[in-house]
Amino acid sequence: MRSIILTFAALAAALTAPTASAHHSHGNYLVTEYTYLSGVVSELHWINPHVWVYLDVTDDEGQTATWFLEAASANILRRQGIAEDLIGPGDTVSVRCHRLRDGSNGCLLGFLTPEGGVEQEWD
Repeated sequence: MRSIILTFAALAAALTAPTASAHHSHGNYLVTEYTYLSGVVSELHWINPHVWVYLDVTDDEGQTATWFLEAASANILRRQGIAEDLIGPGDTVSVRCHRLRDGSNGCLLGFLTPEGGVEQEWD
């Protein structure tokens, strides 16, 4: 009986290990507050495990900086009804995101609004 229980426990661990190890923490982001940005998409990488949006943001003094926005996986975004061609380089978008704790130009992308479009969740 003990060997049967150990066999089932090992099987359960083997089946759940890939799922558990595939997820990572968002501890490097300030997830308790949002940063609001508007800018022009310079690059879009529609890949797994995360889609990346590179956003050129111009500040009040006319200086442009590129922000790196980490979204959910391409598979998750597709399941949420977000099409791969919704945005692309040259498009103006607005985002609500969780900024990196170290203050660099990076965010966990929460919501994205294409120009003239509707806000959609990207995480």
